Amino acid sequence: MNIENIKSQFPIFSKKINGKQLVYLDSSNSSQKPASVINRLDSFYKNEFSNIGRSIHSLSVNATNKFDETRMSVKKFINANSKEEIIFTKNATESINLVASTFGQQNIKTGDEILITELEHHSNYVPWHYLRENKGAVIKFAPINDDGDIVISELEKLINSKTKIIAVTHLSNVTGTIVPVKEIIDIAHKKNIPVLVDGCQSAPHLKIDVKDLDCDFYAISGHKVYGPTGVGILYAKKKWLEQLPPYMGGGGMISEVKKDKITYAQLPEKYEAGTMPTAEVIAFNESIKFMESVGIENLVSHERELTNYALEKLKTINSVCIVGNPKNKAGVISFTIKGVHPHDIATILDEDAVAIRAGHHCCQILHEKLKLNATARVSFGIYNTKEDVDILCKAIENCRKVFNLK
Repeated sequence: MNIENIKSQFPIFSKKINGKQLVYLDSSNSSQKPASVINRLDSFYKNEFSNIGRSIHSLSVNATNKFDETRMSVKKFINANSKEEIIFTKNATESINLVASTFGQQNIKTGDEILITELEHHSNYVPWHYLRENKGAVIKFAPINDDGDIVISELEKLINSKTKIIAVTHLSNVTGTIVPVKEIIDIAHKKNIPVLVDGCQSAPHLKIDVKDLDCDFYAISGHKVYGPTGVGILYAKKKWLEQLPPYMGGGGMISEVKKDKITYAQLPEKYEAGTMPTAEVIAFNESIKFMESVGIENLVSHERELTNYALEKLKTINSVCIVGNPKNKAGVISFTIKGVHPHDIATILDEDAVAIRAGHHCCQILHEKLKLNATARVSFGIYNTKEDVDILCKAIENCRKVFNLK
């Protein structure tokens, strides 16, 4: 691949920070956007804007058709069975909340158990916590080992007759661990337990095939997949969407409304109440086209090579400690520098126009497990290069000099 050509498609990289060329290493937080996505958003607002599914004039019909085209593209992108299994939300957090709320309403009672892991982002913990508070559910945490891998045998031991659902990340946003979700799903399904997969980090880094995984639910955030903010995707097997209740009530999700009775719309509209982020969903189609033009296999290969290069370089810098050493790892590297708070690392690196994230990354339970208050995190996108890694390492050396580290 010609990474420089790909990078040139992202307008933000013409920008300088503190007079220096931007090195953006925070894609796990949110990826940058190619011009095709930005231009599509702009063009829709300028030339095509209308709400969807409400009117029969030309603008509305066109917008509705374009909206549906994106749904079909998502279906193909993740290899779902039908477009009715694709629900648009505002982010993956809402997608997970939708499942926790509707599944919990119908299937969770006092004493029932929800199994998650110590790797989870708060978005795949807090919604289940609400069921613990409101329904008396019990949450169990499958442990990780010192390398940051889930101990599958220990996870399996936690499953019992009270386990109603398993919710697990596909890729850790702290350690970069690629979780063997297919194995977990196989274990769960042998006991008739559904599985939700948090695919926020995996969707930009891995090839997603929900039919192969056989997951019951899969959540994605568009803004992490080179798309606009305000777009989330929930994939759910049709059988679940048909039997679970609606999540929100309002316009768009109804079939008929009477004073004494309401019937709901067919899938997928049943779960898409109110005005949808029409422009953003339509522009998200361009992010899928962008990823497909690059090629998912090429993207995975590039990021694997870049991650290995970065790990080798970082390990040669005194005082730098890499967090986790999982068997299978994607383009996320968290680290610490002995004697330097991660917030100070990020602030000093920013002076060199190197953008990273610092903090607990919405994973306080994982950081507690690792006996760390915070970490600095580097995360890659398709636009990153080995030169970016070299600049990162030089910036870290500058940071060490500021703190007189040897």
